[in-house]
Amino acid sequence: MRALMWHVHGSWATSFVHGPWTTLVPVTPDRGPDGLGRAETFPWPDRAVEVPHDTLRDEDVDVVVLQRPHELELCEKWLGRRPGRDVPAVYVEHDTPGRTAAAPDLPGRFVPDVPHFLHDRDDIPVVHVAHFNELFWDCGRAPTTVVEHGVVDPGYRYTGEVPRAGVVVNDPLRRGRITGTDLLPRLAEAVPIDLFGMRVTGAPDALGVHPDRLRTFEDLPQERMHAELARRRVYVHPYRWTSLGLALIEAMHLGLPVVALATTEAVEAVPPGTGVLSTRADTLASTARDLAADPERARVMGHRAREAAVRRYGLPRFLRDWRRLLEEVTR
Repeated sequence: MRALMWHVHGSWATSFVHGPWTTLVPVTPDRGPDGLGRAETFPWPDRAVEVPHDTLRDEDVDVVVLQRPHELELCEKWLGRRPGRDVPAVYVEHDTPGRTAAAPDLPGRFVPDVPHFLHDRDDIPVVHVAHFNELFWDCGRAPTTVVEHGVVDPGYRYTGEVPRAGVVVNDPLRRGRITGTDLLPRLAEAVPIDLFGMRVTGAPDALGVHPDRLRTFEDLPQERMHAELARRRVYVHPYRWTSLGLALIEAMHLGLPVVALATTEAVEAVPPGTGVLSTRADTLASTARDLAADPERARVMGHRAREAAVRRYGLPRFLRDWRRLLEEVTR
């Protein structure tokens, strides 16, 4: 099977391209957002193949895996076929409803009432990455299913030698309250934080936090970020309203205990004994502080977190689910 997929979300795409199918990845001369090609900082197998965007019409494509609304138009323009009509297609919805890629022009709508942009179509199934997302999106006539996240297992690497909290947020200043960036100063008062991600430089100054209490590590390759994160004593997930972050699942795979806001899919992903969930920021702060001061408790909780994550979010289950779905839509 040959699947066309734009490289949009690095971690999710890394899991997907490990499937037994061939993944065709469009590339443009400038390697812009619509033509990134293969990942440079994630390990991808050889069966993920770059295809110049202007030669896609010459390729055999069995199914298109869409992830952004404008990819329907790109597909018709570059491939010469309409997804859902001339070629089987699925749409992966990575986000919770709100002002997202799938609903950019709907500010002011109550979340349960936000229609997905495929709301009135029944020829392209919407594939949610979390059951919470399927519950909250109004997908109307569109068939829906859920394929929960799966990650390439980085292995148990936890040392917890650095008594600080690790946080992973890309673009924290722009995304603000969505990712809980505004909570970082309060959390940093209780436990020093190391913030990893893209475009994190300048966060301590912008948030008014002393750089000793909030350090930033920008644009680390995935392998190095995993190694560094595993040295931190506890992982803190301050996200308010976003789909389940793959960084949370990766941290659990590494063996870190988790402290997270009890919002969206996190309440399913972090079972009892693997971490602490709460809607109270003060509880998150005090728990992170206590775990940073208690390495043995942190180690035990981290072991449980890894066991839970491997069981539910392992790559073999993810690829089995996707293989079953792709075979179903291409029959």
